Amino acid sequence: MLIVVVDSATPAITAALAEVTDADARLLARRVTVDARAHGELLAPAIEAVLQESGVRPRELGAVVAGVGPGPFTGLRVGLVTAAALADSLAIPAYGVGTLDAIGWATTGRVLVATDARRKEVYWAVYENGRPVTGPAVDKPASLDVEVDHAVGDGALHYASVLRVPVRDEPRYPPAEGLVALAAGRIRDKAPTEPLTPLYLRRPDAVEPGTRKAVLP
Repeated sequence: MLIVVVDSATPAITAALAEVTDADARLLARRVTVDARAHGELLAPAIEAVLQESGVRPRELGAVVAGVGPGPFTGLRVGLVTAAALADSLAIPAYGVGTLDAIGWATTGRVLVATDARRKEVYWAVYENGRPVTGPAVDKPASLDVEVDHAVGDGALHYASVLRVPVRDEPRYPPAEGLVALAAGRIRDKAPTEPLTPLYLRRPDAVEPGTRKAVLP
């Protein structure tokens, strides 16, 4: 089955085409562009590019896999809205995968995975040989007190000077292989489509204005 994969929960805007069979899951094409301010402009063209590269038409797709965060509100929303629109228009199922989980999947040992949450905070979780142990959560990096072998992720690299553990360069962003691998079982089982619920872990900056206060006596 051919699968389109999207993730926009980090500055890495990811689109990929994968094939999931009973035996394995493999990537056929991918596009990754790191730009924290251009998710809306770059994701759709990236999806189109991976389909064209592989000579696949949208109607040949069997499912959509999307990273559900945690991630900053605007960027994460772009990926999930795009994935949901694809699934709806093509009448195919959608499956969500935690963005930290996809990074953790690519690690071995006991590892802290941290991505940049802005506001001088990180989204984080701890993994043991790719399996989640604690988290996800959002905190100041200096407040983290975890026993791990090392840390990975864009947030770990950004705050390496305050984290009290060794930091490795890779994986920095969620790999498309991890997103596919963590959804492959549901795809093979032909599980029902899932609501792509974003994992924000905190409220967005924008709020509805309150009632105006009277200024006249």
